[in-house]
Amino acid sequence: MSFPEERPRRLRGNAAWRQMVRETDLDPARMVLPLFVVPGEGVREPVVSMPGVEQRSVDGTVELAREAAAAGVGGVILFGIPESKDPQGTAAWDPDGPVPSALRALRREVPDLLLWADVCLCEYTDHGHCGLLTPDGEVDNDASLPLLSRAAMAYADAGAHAVAPSDMMDGRIGRIRTDLDTQGHQEVVVVSYAVKYASAFYGPFRDAAHSAPSFGDRRAYQMDPRNGREALREARLDEEEGADILMVKPAGPYLDVIRDVRAISDLPLAAYQVSGEYAAVMGAVGNGWLDEERVALESLTGIRRAGADIMITYWALKAARWLG
Repeated sequence: MSFPEERPRRLRGNAAWRQMVRETDLDPARMVLPLFVVPGEGVREPVVSMPGVEQRSVDGTVELAREAAAAGVGGVILFGIPESKDPQGTAAWDPDGPVPSALRALRREVPDLLLWADVCLCEYTDHGHCGLLTPDGEVDNDASLPLLSRAAMAYADAGAHAVAPSDMMDGRIGRIRTDLDTQGHQEVVVVSYAVKYASAFYGPFRDAAHSAPSFGDRRAYQMDPRNGREALREARLDEEEGADILMVKPAGPYLDVIRDVRAISDLPLAAYQVSGEYAAVMGAVGNGWLDEERVALESLTGIRRAGADIMITYWALKAARWLG
């Protein structure tokens, strides 16, 4: 049948009908707020390219995490900016570094919030790449694995509920899962950045995390944005290696990939609404061109509708309050 027998508008006529037949709901408990932790005390440094986002010392991180928990946000993911860097990224596993220090404080002060720790070397190496370098300047995949695992162990020891390897080295999920299990951390969740593209949308994050590579780029280990089938291969491999949760990053430009990964895996699926997605909207909001609340919630709805169970987003705290 067609019009006049079929009238889809009947179910849009008032708010009660729209709510009753709504197919996709947003729940702040499915959202994870990224936090940038720096050394010191009383530090709150705005990230210029990401309006409303700050680097904070541990005390300020705890304060913001308390607000997130009170608003109903499901978790936070921590990125650390160390006092000093070196070619190996040794500060990544320093037990007194910014991320382990924050994890201990958060476990004590905000016990009901899920704590994720990003695992990568790019914030900690003086060259800004995600692993060790060979003498000719290439990233050495296999030599990087024990160092990534060492960082993951430091975060697990400090109280992380989940470690999230974002480096895109082959085999790192299996290495980290095995080491967690043999070192008494069987309960720690491994969230794999299984599908991470070499995206132009990461620029503001590299300002926030001080992680831009000093030479070259990351296209030799992050994925080509033109590839879709490869994403499914990466997801399958990480599931086989023991990942508990898969992730697609970025989210907005890759809704098709989110849908495709959702179709092949029964694992929970996360999607990272990255810094460039946030900054682009906030730039337009600052000029009065867009309504922040409506655009943010619409974009999150699109990510959820595509199949993501969990959304990492810089809007997590605001979204929780808007959804109230």
